[in-house]
Amino acid sequence: MHDTKLAHGLSVSAPARLHLGFVDLNGSLGRRYGSIGLAVDEPKTEIRLSRSETMTAAGPEQDRVLTVLERCRQALGLSGRYRVDVLSAIPAHAGLGSGTQLALAIGAALMRLEGLSLSPQQLGDLAGRGARSAIGMAAFEAGGFIVDGGRGAIDQPPPVLIQMPFPEDWRVLLVFDRSAQGAHGDRETSAFAALPPFPETLADRLCRLVLMQLVPGLKEADIAAFGTALTQIQAIVGSHFAAAQGGSPWTSPAVGALLKRAAEQGATGIGQTSWGPTGFAFVPTQHVADRLYHSLVEDAKANGLEITIARGRNSGATIVDDRQTP
Repeated sequence: MHDTKLAHGLSVSAPARLHLGFVDLNGSLGRRYGSIGLAVDEPKTEIRLSRSETMTAAGPEQDRVLTVLERCRQALGLSGRYRVDVLSAIPAHAGLGSGTQLALAIGAALMRLEGLSLSPQQLGDLAGRGARSAIGMAAFEAGGFIVDGGRGAIDQPPPVLIQMPFPEDWRVLLVFDRSAQGAHGDRETSAFAALPPFPETLADRLCRLVLMQLVPGLKEADIAAFGTALTQIQAIVGSHFAAAQGGSPWTSPAVGALLKRAAEQGATGIGQTSWGPTGFAFVPTQHVADRLYHSLVEDAKANGLEITIARGRNSGATIVDDRQTP
C-alpha cells in the first residue's frame, strides 16, 4: 500500500504564451502596462508530481522546480515531500512565459494532489508570478487570445478584459535563438526602471490599434487587419524598449532579419514576444506556414536559429490523475 501511494501522481501540461505587446506604458489614467497575449500549443511544459520520501526533481529546470515547490509547500502549510519530473519544458528566458507556466503547473498539481482548491490568480500569488501581466495565468486557465487591463492601485494581478478563441486555421511561425536570452530577474526590473517616460499620444495610439483593429480583425478572422495592427503595436513598443536591448527592437538581430524575410514573403503580425529573443509571424493557413518554413529554414540554420510552426491553443492546462488513466 505504501509503494502504491508513492507511485500515485498527477501530470500537468501547460501552454507557452506569447506576449504580443503592451496597451498603455504611460499610466496617466491610473493603470500601467496592460498586456496582449496568446496561448500557443508549442512549446509546452509537462510535469508529473508525486509523493516522495524527499523533495526531489528530475529533468530540466531542477533548481527552479525545487524553489517553486518549496515556496508553494510553505505557503500552503504542507508538511509532505514531493517529487517533480519535468517531461518537457518551455525554453527559459525566451519570452514564452516558462517561469509562470512551470510555477502554475507545480502549484496546480500540488493542490490537486492534496485536495485543495485555489484560483489561477491565487496560484500565481503562491508561485510569485503575475506581477506585471495576467497573460500567463489566463493562458494557463483557459488559453486563447488575451488582453489584460494592466496594474492599478490594488496589489493584485491585472484584470483580464478579453479572452477569446484564436482562429483554428491561423498559424504562428516562432523563431528561436538558443544562443541569446531575454532580460529577466533583476536585469528585467532594472530595465523597466530605466525606460524613459512613454508619451500619452503613443499610449492613445496603442489603445486604438487594439480596440479598433487588432481585436475586430481577430473577431472577423481578418488576418490582414490583425497583422497590420500587431506589426504597428510591436513597432511602437519595440522602439520604446530598444534602449534596453542594445538600441534594437530585437534582442536577437538575427531573429529580426529572418522575420523581415518572412514578412516579404507574406507573413504578417511580425514581432518579438516579451524580451525575446523569440520572434513570431502570423500566417492564415498551415499550407502557407509550411511554404514559409521550407523557404526560410536553411537560412535559419545558417544563422543558428530554429523555426517552429505553432497553433493558437484555445484551452488551458490539462491535469490528469494517474488513477484515472487506463
